[in-house]
Amino acid sequence: MSLSDAPETAAGPVPPPLGPAGMLRWAWTQLTSMRTAIFLLLLLAVVAVPGSLFPQRPANPALVTQYIKDRPEYGKILDSLQLFDVYSSAWFSAIYILLFISLIGCVIPRARAHWKALRSAPPRTPRRLSRLPEYGTLVLSAEAGVSPGEAVRDAAAVLKKRGYRVDIRDVDGAMPSLGAERGLLREVGNLVFHTALIGVLVSVAIGGLFGYRGQKIIIEGDTFVNTLVGYDNFTPGTNFQSDWLDPFAITLDKFEVRFDRESTRQFGQPIDFKAAVTTRESPDAAAQQQVLKVNEPVYFGGTGIFLVGNGYAPIVTVKDGEGNTAFSGPVVSVPNDAVYTSSVVLKVPDAAPSQLGFVGFFLPSAVKNQDGVSYSFDPDPLNPQLNLNSYYGDLGLDTGKPQNVYNLEVQNLTQLNGRDLPAGGIVLDAGQSYTLPDGKGSISFDGLKRYIGVDIRTDPGQAGVLVFSLIATAGLIVSLYVSRRRVWLRAGAHEDGRTMIEYGLLARGEDHRLGPEAAAIRARLTARWNLAEADPAVAATVPAHLPKDH
Repeated sequence: MSLSDAPETAAGPVPPPLGPAGMLRWAWTQLTSMRTAIFLLLLLAVVAVPGSLFPQRPANPALVTQYIKDRPEYGKILDSLQLFDVYSSAWFSAIYILLFISLIGCVIPRARAHWKALRSAPPRTPRRLSRLPEYGTLVLSAEAGVSPGEAVRDAAAVLKKRGYRVDIRDVDGAMPSLGAERGLLREVGNLVFHTALIGVLVSVAIGGLFGYRGQKIIIEGDTFVNTLVGYDNFTPGTNFQSDWLDPFAITLDKFEVRFDRESTRQFGQPIDFKAAVTTRESPDAAAQQQVLKVNEPVYFGGTGIFLVGNGYAPIVTVKDGEGNTAFSGPVVSVPNDAVYTSSVVLKVPDAAPSQLGFVGFFLPSAVKNQDGVSYSFDPDPLNPQLNLNSYYGDLGLDTGKPQNVYNLEVQNLTQLNGRDLPAGGIVLDAGQSYTLPDGKGSISFDGLKRYIGVDIRTDPGQAGVLVFSLIATAGLIVSLYVSRRRVWLRAGAHEDGRTMIEYGLLARGEDHRLGPEAAAIRARLTARWNLAEADPAVAATVPAHLPKDH
């Protein structure tokens, strides 16, 4: 017989096509599964990693610009992937929203199912209790006078005292039984955890929508007024309005740093930072004297001011080639090490006939090594000194292109002073001045002040994050330490008048304490009926399981 003559085999069942509605239902089922929620939560943690690997534009836009400029081969590619705006990127927001929807889709059906479980009776008694992980039997003698129904009622009383909810079945029949269950609080804790996690996500979203964060450097004697123009850097929430700013003002009166002067291993390390400030909650409010310290912020309503940095601000006066004062005031220096060796950049666009620029470093306690190179040996200003190079030309500030105030681009400038030039570098001790070459003017080091860097932020969702995080932790602890267990017990009368009892325990999930629980229940039952299980003759008469015809 040829292959063409072979009988055709019956084709298997072909499922009907899902169609658009079926595909949507399938997608919703996949999205709202607990496996998907856990995967999205882990994915959210993973995609947040680039936020700590790359500089973020909301925190420091100048640093991002410099990062892209220094890496032209792949900087723009990273920018197009939104790796410098991770937490506001489209892909991060998409994962965040999907996680939010997935959690809601998980919690609501599970809450409904658990509500039904709370109102329903424990499952029916299995036919063969001997198949359960924990199984045991007890025998009540005829002299005890305990019928099967009474035995089941006694066992129900014992289990209720241990926190089980009990359902007695066929108590007046030939073989009464009961089903008991405890540990429903485990699922409650699980639901509370996931609901609180939704609350955390909502609180974070509220903070991102209606909060703001800004940074400001305040020099001793200066006052910061909480307006948009007063910030060095300001990152508003998506729906933030500028008229929501609290109208406070803060003046830095004095900043003190206490260094370790006693120990040998940590000599010179900072011990305490303390900023004495004068604050006003509003223009008409009375001034208050307060202290701002690390981890001890000052609050104005829901706005907190946090001390995050400090340094020195040398007071400098620059006169141009025409003898006019082009700049006079403190210059913020950026510390680079533990002894406050600090970078200094000064741009003087008002100088004439040429704009001037200075770059160098500030030494709080300057000394020279054997090679004649100056360095600072202590963070306290024991011998403050400025070491600068000077430039002239077009600083590029009139082009409208933003520049980093702590970086001087010297490519289009002509250098006046430097260690390798005939004029040498500029070295100024406090109170000294220096005349620039070619009649470009002069610079003087007139004094020294300190400054602080503060982080100012309002997060209306912060309290919600704390509350829901604590609730989530409590729910997680309950779900981890509460065990879900079920107990069944059956009693029957033997031909000789004895009452035969068998029981079994089953755990929902892994439970290493199920064995001790079974022993504890057995001990209470034997105490209830005054049984002496140590008698080997009694133990030998215990059947493997009750006969089915009892």
